[in-house]
Amino acid sequence: MNDEPMSQGGPPSGPENWVDVGAVAELSRQSVQAISVGKTRLALTCRDGEFGVISGACNHVGGPLAEGRLEGDYVVCPWHYWKFHRTGGQGEPGFEADAVPAHRVKVESGRVLVESSAHTKRSRKPHAPHPLARTPQREPGPVRVLGISTTAMTADQPRYSTSDDLLEHAVRHAATLGAEARSIRLRELNFRACEGFYSKSARACTWPCSITQMDPSDQLDRVYEGVVHWADVILVGTPIRWGAPSSLYFKMVERMNCIQNQETIANRQLMRNKVAGFIIMGGQDNIQAVAGQLLGFFAEIGCQFPTFPYIAHSRGWSAEDMENNTRYVRGSKFLHEGAAALVERSVEMAKLLVAGTLVEGVVPRGGRKAHELDTHAQLHTKETAESQ
Repeated sequence: MNDEPMSQGGPPSGPENWVDVGAVAELSRQSVQAISVGKTRLALTCRDGEFGVISGACNHVGGPLAEGRLEGDYVVCPWHYWKFHRTGGQGEPGFEADAVPAHRVKVESGRVLVESSAHTKRSRKPHAPHPLARTPQREPGPVRVLGISTTAMTADQPRYSTSDDLLEHAVRHAATLGAEARSIRLRELNFRACEGFYSKSARACTWPCSITQMDPSDQLDRVYEGVVHWADVILVGTPIRWGAPSSLYFKMVERMNCIQNQETIANRQLMRNKVAGFIIMGGQDNIQAVAGQLLGFFAEIGCQFPTFPYIAHSRGWSAEDMENNTRYVRGSKFLHEGAAALVERSVEMAKLLVAGTLVEGVVPRGGRKAHELDTHAQLHTKETAESQ
């Protein structure tokens, strides 16, 4: 590397504006790394012996650019993969107006110097909000019932499903009660599994879902639209798979973490006055554990439950005779009556909620997910008393 003084772009600055951030030999070992100039966090890049410095915060939701990777001359944000030119700060082609601040950088006597003030400004290209991002507001009308089937099967070879049978019976019965009713079969939707944005940072798990915003072909937007913006009653049907809900159920609720996460990072409740009920069918046992998972998750996203919020049936551990199980459920008057009664209880409770009998307002966060207790304050008080 040339050790002669060199600076990047623009008129020279006074010596007081340049900050020594380290040795060339050390800083040239990584293509992207974090540095600080005063209290400002920056992303330092090195490509083919040339350094570049841009802001450390992405324009999107503030992702740490210094933890990203270099793709040609662009720094790729590790959260949602937005790209910014490593020396100029402008966005990738087509999105140049989405720019982060850039700082001049120069090398003198084997040291890397960065100008303390950015020579370009942050700018944001206007982006139309995603349709799901609108404020949830219930439109006038009758109670709305959404049935969600989580049963998997071969697309072009349909089979009888006990949970689907009872769920469809319940949804049809809802219409006879004067409710609007519709169904979603997860197996008919093309949607990606959760890709762990929350594992990067709680703030990287966005509403609407990061995948939904980035991939217009992802069809879980239909579930989000249904549960957040449309339905008053959500009925979920699941088979029992090795003592747990179906794999499609888990694929769905892992993606629905973005709904619950709004409580964590923004104290924002997306789902209010929603009723949830469940239909659990299986050739294996463990009904109560399956119900516990369903109740626990839907409670965390803000749902209420009717009296006796689920119906269930199982042949138990010893009966490996699914043909008898399906025959029994198909012909069971009691189970079909139970499904109809479940939706009746759910619709009646939804009517009360829609009428506004529950007081809305800010829910205290103490004791809820990801809310830190005042332990630090308690410890500080104790330490202060002991030191006196």
